Amino acid sequence: MKKQLWKEYVWHRQTLNQLADKYGKTMQWVQRQLDTAPISIVPNEPQRIVAVTDTTFFGRGYGILVIRCPRLKKNVHVHEVHVETPIEYQAARFALEAKGFIIEAAVIDGKRGVLAVFEDIPVQLCQFHQIAIVRRYLTSGPKLPAGKELRAIAYALPTMTEDVFSNLLAMWYQKWEKFLKERTYAPNSRNWQHTHRRIRSAHRSLKTNMPYLFTYLKHPHLHIPNTTNSIDGFFSKLKHLLNTHRGLTLHRRYKLIQEILGL
Repeated sequence: MKKQLWKEYVWHRQTLNQLADKYGKTMQWVQRQLDTAPISIVPNEPQRIVAVTDTTFFGRGYGILVIRCPRLKKNVHVHEVHVETPIEYQAARFALEAKGFIIEAAVIDGKRGVLAVFEDIPVQLCQFHQIAIVRRYLTSGPKLPAGKELRAIAYALPTMTEDVFSNLLAMWYQKWEKFLKERTYAPNSRNWQHTHRRIRSAHRSLKTNMPYLFTYLKHPHLHIPNTTNSIDGFFSKLKHLLNTHRGLTLHRRYKLIQEILGL
C-alpha cells in the first residue's frame, strides 16, 4: 500500500486530498504512509564517469546540486545547497570519489570559481550557458552593428571548431578595435569610461572562456557533451512534478527530489 501511494503521489501527481478520497482515508493517514514509504533507490556502481554538473533553486535560499552521467543516463549525486558556491561542487566531487567513482571530465555552467574544482581534468564549459551570458550583455536584439555581429558569432558557437571560432573572434575584434576603445565622459563620476562596456564584456567573456568551450572536441574518446542540457532537462521535469505538491516541508520535498532523481 505504501509503495502504491508513494508512486501515485510522486509520478502520477496525485495530491493528499485526491489520495484520501480514492482510498477512503484521512489526509493525515495518507501523509503518514508517504512519510514512511521507502524511496526507490537504484544503487550506482562506482565507475569512470563524465560529470555534468549544475544547481537549481526552488525559491530563495534552497536548491539542489546534481551531478549526472550522460553515458549512464543517470544522476549519481545530489545534495541540498543554500548558495551555489565552488565549495559545494568540491563537496560533491569528494562525495563521489569517496564512493569509488573516477571523474574523467566535467561539464560546468560557468559559475565563477567552479572551474578550479576540476582543474586537474578536462573541463567543458556549457556552450548554451556561454551564449546566455552573451545574450545578457547584448540583449536579444542589439542595435549596434558590432553587437549584432558579435551576437551572431556567439550563437553559431555549437556549429564551429575552436580554430574557426577563434579566427572569427579575432577578425571581429580587429574590425571593431577602435570602436571598443571609445570613451565617454561620465558627469556623475567625473571620469572617462568605455562607451560600449556591455559589448566589451561580451567579447571578454568569449575570449576568456574559449579554452574551455571546445574541450569536447579535444577528447572525443570521453564523449563529453558540449552542454549541460541533459541535466537542465531533468530539472524541468523535476520542477513539473514538484509543483503539484506546494507547501512541503524541506524534509518531505527532499525525499521527493531523491525519488525523482533516482538517488
